[in-house]
Amino acid sequence: MARYTGPREKIERRLGERLFIKGARSLAGKTAITKKPYPPGMNGQKPSRRSSEYGQQLKSKQKIKNIYRLLEKQFKNYVKAAVESKKEPYGLILNALEHRLDNVVFRMGLGQSRDQARQLVNHGHILVNGRKVNIPSYTVKIGDIISVREGSKKSPFFMNLVPQWLPAYEPPAWLSVDKQAMTATVKGQTTPEESGVGTGDIQAIIEFYSR
Repeated sequence: MARYTGPREKIERRLGERLFIKGARSLAGKTAITKKPYPPGMNGQKPSRRSSEYGQQLKSKQKIKNIYRLLEKQFKNYVKAAVESKKEPYGLILNALEHRLDNVVFRMGLGQSRDQARQLVNHGHILVNGRKVNIPSYTVKIGDIISVREGSKKSPFFMNLVPQWLPAYEPPAWLSVDKQAMTATVKGQTTPEESGVGTGDIQAIIEFYSR
């Protein structure tokens, strides 16, 4: 599957916000936006003009798309499906993004970034209801149990690295995590507060794709 492989820290600088794309490095405040809080390029330090309505919508779209590490086509399909469903689109979009398997692995605390969590899924380390699933976009449902493959638990990553950060990690309320067993059960739907995505950004995204 195609994925973005360019410089991730430039995305934050371009948008002017910390998106915590690089996990522990981002949390420690060591990313480029901390040292250079202005857009990249030779004109980056010049005063910027006030964004138009379209510019603000585009920024919201770019921000949320990059938080969840999606390409344009994937992200657009989630938004279009929610809008065309004729149901309340805010929750549909949020839960479509949050219930992706790679995001669930991240929310379990097994990966310190969504990119790292996606790699765990791609490499076949993750089970859903006891079956290996290596598709990051796989949608988990309420009641599904996500776990680490027994053979993978013996790897240095799960034996030595994950225990360094997992005990102190606090998962969202919609996910019940057994840190000792490295398993999680999907308990319900997410909320904007838990996801960190503002309803204003969701509305801007809907308006952007409705043009």
